[in-house]
Amino acid sequence: MSEPTLVQRIENNYLDLSPQEQKAADFLLDHIADLAMYSATEVAQLSGVSKSTISRLYRRLGFDSAEELREHVRSLRNSGIPLATTSRPDMAVHLEHEFGNLRRALEVLELGPIADTIAAASRVVVIGFRNSYPLALHLRQQLAQARAGVTLAPAPGQSIGEDVAGLSDSDTIILVGFRRRPAGFAKLVAALSASSCSVVLITDPSGRRYAEDVTHAIECPLNSVNAFDSYAAASTIVNVLAAAVLGHSVTSGRERIADINQLYAELEEIER
Repeated sequence: MSEPTLVQRIENNYLDLSPQEQKAADFLLDHIADLAMYSATEVAQLSGVSKSTISRLYRRLGFDSAEELREHVRSLRNSGIPLATTSRPDMAVHLEHEFGNLRRALEVLELGPIADTIAAASRVVVIGFRNSYPLALHLRQQLAQARAGVTLAPAPGQSIGEDVAGLSDSDTIILVGFRRRPAGFAKLVAALSASSCSVVLITDPSGRRYAEDVTHAIECPLNSVNAFDSYAAASTIVNVLAAAVLGHSVTSGRERIADINQLYAELEEIER
């Protein structure tokens, strides 16, 4: 069983706290996303209690020091757990951080070999679970305009086994696996690694440990200055990857897009 989070520790102990400790605990709950940057003195000043009250509160919550609490908060955020705060997002800081994420993702992207692998495959299966599913769905939609034989797995309500059974060395799996992955993710990577197909992994730094088990790995930073992970860099990777696959064979790509658009018109699927 994992250790309780700061919120759980406060909730479990709240009724046993003194009024001053409760006041400080309320401040912690309201500013939890900022605690990784605050010293005990700053928390005391901002919450309107004494530093000794903060020290007692930290000990009652199971932390030996302010640094241990800060490290706990950092570990929560780095694992992808949203941390609510009453502070409004600073758009300038948010934008600068997003640019940094995007720059780091694109600087290490080996686009050519990855696009070649996807373009040359007999079939492409894009896999995504939980928060990775929307990006996998979008990638499949983009790739399906660039080439035929692109499917998404698993289908809603279905398991993954039937989608990856019988893979050959001419097939490519694109596995989208951002943090807070399902418990069986490592087993799936092992199974795909043992197959003869090519595997492209799109992940964040927490998935770096799987890189040696796949053919290609793409790393996208997700950290944000706000409560939730940001997928801006990952969305850009989807964009440039699909464009590179489309550009691998410009003539056939244009023909496929023309055929798709003709069907859109005949079926009246897209508004004019």
